Amino acid sequence: PHADMADFREAFAKAKHIAIITGAGVSAESGVPTFRGAGGFWRKWQAQELATPEAFARNPSRVWEFYHYRREVMLSKHPNPAHVAIAECERRLSKQGRSVVVITQNIDELHRKAGTKHLLEIHGSLFKTRCTNCGNVAANYKSPICPALAGKGAPDPETEDATLPVEDLPQCEEDGCNGLLRPHVVWFGETLDPDILTEVEKELQICDLCLVVGTSSVVYPAAMFAPQVSARGVPVAEFNMEATPATDRFRFHFPGPCGTTLPPALARHETEIIS
Repeated sequence: PHADMADFREAFAKAKHIAIITGAGVSAESGVPTFRGAGGFWRKWQAQELATPEAFARNPSRVWEFYHYRREVMLSKHPNPAHVAIAECERRLSKQGRSVVVITQNIDELHRKAGTKHLLEIHGSLFKTRCTNCGNVAANYKSPICPALAGKGAPDPETEDATLPVEDLPQCEEDGCNGLLRPHVVWFGETLDPDILTEVEKELQICDLCLVVGTSSVVYPAAMFAPQVSARGVPVAEFNMEATPATDRFRFHFPGPCGTTLPPALARHETEIIS
């Protein structure tokens, strides 16, 4: 792969259906903790120990404290230039009969906040809940999500667990249900929503340019999306701090923070007709 921006811009100018696959790196510049790598602990646990159906079954109070903390952190964060460039590009290109779809592994909704319309959130969202009883999925932006979690969730390793009884944790508001809610996110060991995957497959089939932004390309099945597009002969451009296991399979690699590399890549091309 190479970092020839002029060459990329030529492919961009011709593309009719652009697929942008994003991961944690696109949100890191908004100050969103990724919970990956060495500093990735909440209290004495790594995310992988909390983000599982087993952890929730064993200790729903602790898992809700963790997600409550993440929700509260996210409510104070804002889209950065990478999110804004993507949303602006989608808006501009749609007026030219061209499409942009964002396929994200992020659960922080910063793409939505930036104004992205065509968004496939393959790992769910911090701001949606799902009832463990009736299965109802609902948007939820309450702060705190329930009275008992107010002021809870501090990440400091010295903090004691709140050990809240299940009936004080977030409850379903569907008529007469009152089931325990869980975050509507895909946990380790769970499969992705087949309907969303079908949508993703459809978009990857028709795209004629693909961008991979801020993702380590190690979490499956998302790690396979761009290589699969590249195998069809479609140009793929990776925007990431460093090379990843998939880099060699792509046409372009632009190193550096996405907030710096992406805006010029997606800016208006001189051949674009703006009506």
